[in-house]
Amino acid sequence: MLVDTHCHIHDQDTYNFAFSRQQISKKFLHKYPDFPHTPADFTPEKIIARAHENDVKQMICVSTSYPDAKSAAEFAKKYQPDGIFWALGIHPDEAEQLTDHLEDTIAKLKSLAIDPNLPNPVAIGEIGLDYRAGPPRPGVSERGAQIRLLEQQLQLASDLKLPVIFHVRDAFSDFFAVIKNFPSVSGVVHSFSDSKENLDRSLSQGFFIGINGLVTFAPEIPLPPLDRALLETDAPFLTPAPFRGKINESAQVKTVCQYLSGVLDLSETEVERITTENARKLFRLPRI
Repeated sequence: MLVDTHCHIHDQDTYNFAFSRQQISKKFLHKYPDFPHTPADFTPEKIIARAHENDVKQMICVSTSYPDAKSAAEFAKKYQPDGIFWALGIHPDEAEQLTDHLEDTIAKLKSLAIDPNLPNPVAIGEIGLDYRAGPPRPGVSERGAQIRLLEQQLQLASDLKLPVIFHVRDAFSDFFAVIKNFPSVSGVVHSFSDSKENLDRSLSQGFFIGINGLVTFAPEIPLPPLDRALLETDAPFLTPAPFRGKINESAQVKTVCQYLSGVLDLSETEVERITTENARKLFRLPRI
């Protein structure tokens, strides 16, 4: 079986946003007539069913804000029998607007994590730093605010003894400076797309590396050893080739697994076995 260690299938607003950007071409539909392409194809039940059909039996819904964390928790509660788990965290893009009530927000996250009426989260995430290049964009947080938010959430991870799902983009220098103060934290660097040097530094910290559809169309991305790799989708984004530009979903973990099998000259069964064991080890997922 396979595990999608990072997806947003609980968030209907995210899927609506993805559909607003999508362009369905007749050429694509002629080549892949069975590929899901309408909003009605992406109900939770259909997404989960297609995942199961492709041997993806466990999925972690990752949150990006406090309201999103509540949504992920309720989604995991409803679909727990179908292999759905959740992680709670606040994305760095949210940092600046939380500056005046950061401590209260962290307290609310902690209360959500220990709520006895909800399934236990398997991780804190996605959290980190995002210093995307280019001109300032509305809503993108200042670096100091991002660092403070990251530190607060790393402390929460330490207090709750949970692993972390990291989002790091163009910010590895500050990232490594921050995490050295939290030596007990374990986790995964989600959707890694940086240099070999930063890959090696991440591995030296003991982190796993998240591999998704990016590697199928950006082969210059360095790969970690398989025993430090986790498979993910970041659905509904980062759809792997040859389905670029279309809505992503957890079933596409199978495509990433197939790609790695070819690149590493290993059987799909071996890639599946090792990456699934890695996910179980980090997130303490049950065997099914």
